[in-house]
Amino acid sequence: MEKGGSSKLNIAIIHPDLGIGGAERLIVDAAVELASHGHNVHIFTAHHDKNRCFEETKAGIFPVTVYGSFLPRHIFYHLHALFAYLRCLFVAFCVLFMWPSFDVILADQVSVVIPILKLKRSTKVVFYCHFPDLLLAEHSTFLRRVYRKPIDYIEEKTTGMADLILVNSKFTASTFAKTFKRLDAQGNRPAVLYPAVNVEQFKEPHSLKFNFLSVNRFERKKNIELAISAFAMLCSLEGDVLHGHDISNVSLTVVGGFDKRLKENVEYLEELKDLAERKGVSNQVTFITSCSTAERNALLSECLCVLYTPKDEHFGIVPLEAMAAYKPVIACNSGGPVESIKNGVTGFLCDPTPEEFSQAMAKLIQDSEAAERMGREARSHVVESFSTKTFGHHLNRYLVDIHRAKED
Repeated sequence: MEKGGSSKLNIAIIHPDLGIGGAERLIVDAAVELASHGHNVHIFTAHHDKNRCFEETKAGIFPVTVYGSFLPRHIFYHLHALFAYLRCLFVAFCVLFMWPSFDVILADQVSVVIPILKLKRSTKVVFYCHFPDLLLAEHSTFLRRVYRKPIDYIEEKTTGMADLILVNSKFTASTFAKTFKRLDAQGNRPAVLYPAVNVEQFKEPHSLKFNFLSVNRFERKKNIELAISAFAMLCSLEGDVLHGHDISNVSLTVVGGFDKRLKENVEYLEELKDLAERKGVSNQVTFITSCSTAERNALLSECLCVLYTPKDEHFGIVPLEAMAAYKPVIACNSGGPVESIKNGVTGFLCDPTPEEFSQAMAKLIQDSEAAERMGREARSHVVESFSTKTFGHHLNRYLVDIHRAKED
């Protein structure tokens, strides 16, 4: 490697399940951008379904190797965390024994692999923490607490063994400090690296429908019922409030990553359909499961605005994609969206209530020109601060510097 010049590194990326979601989108963007900087990039994972993945993972830009797909994800829908650990450990051991050393290994989500990967003495390990797993897991019963206690301890202990820790937002960084108190006391503080979006895939729209769009996985924590309840409340408003617009021409499309292997996905989709029926708006609400990137982009191009409903979301890639597609976003006034959305400029930050969301939705129907103006502001904001090029530049710098520190 040349001092002060460009560095070509051999980089491995380890991710549990290379499906469709915000974490997977970040990992794919990381691989694409690092490859564009001239590095040799190789993704290792425990699951990669070519019928349900991001197109870049099939394009030959970087190799994807699967180890351990035969291992179960759960036993009768229990012990998900334990089996996630076992699957990732299997991947890590395969990388350890079957592959030569990498200059840098980037891991995310499951920190238990870090001490295994560090057995390769010449390798630096960078861990990307989307959010502390122990806060995502339930601790509601005594047995759950007993089950989670060693897992939570291992998460903190192994996270602290990384050579560099990155997080996806200032919100996650503050949560990290409050959660991993021992690491914070030791001065082991993460650096913030915002996720990004490929703005080039979104062109300026030429048509506009009075359609609201929700894009999220069909998981209860995504709070999609808020979008349906807010839409139902919007439909109940008097005509003069909507400046004479015929509410029967307004619609809501709910798009979600859907995996029939996951019980929650199946159950939650049915719950949402039942809610739309009870609210009397089922004929104006369309549900679409696991559409392609091109189909999603077409929906973004035509909609009036995007509804983003998770509360205390760690960051949220959907608002970036919406804004890159020239669309304002209505989101909860908490977590990552507070850092990515300019309230009143590129969208609206609201309390997570149907009343506030429906009021913001009504404003955009009342003034579609304002919606288009906010969309153009949103696009400029994302290009400036959240493009994949910006993300790739910062990530490349982190990895090159951590590798260079090894040589020094």
